[in-house]
Amino acid sequence: MRNILHISYTFYTFAKNIIIMDALVVEKKRKNIDIPIDTFRNLSIRAVSEGKSLKSFIENLLVMEAKSYSDEELYHYLVKNKPQGDVYLNEKEQNEFENWLGI
Repeated sequence: MRNILHISYTFYTFAKNIIIMDALVVEKKRKNIDIPIDTFRNLSIRAVSEGKSLKSFIENLLVMEAKSYSDEELYHYLVKNKPQGDVYLNEKEQNEFENWLGI
């Protein structure tokens, strides 16, 4: 049970930080990707048709895709792939998390 609470709290903290970053300055991460030539061509055409640069167009696609995932899907992924709960919540963190859940 404590592992699930830890994973859930980690997700809660992550989500809380995203909301704070949304209100302030969004941190960005640079990543080089390799895509097939036909994909590059198709995305370039779509970007031009929307009056955007290819870079901006791809960034917006990725942001929209990331926002489409529900909290339940992300939580399911965390439980399945990151089940270790090495750091347990202290009492204040657990209360804050339970209040966030409405428990």
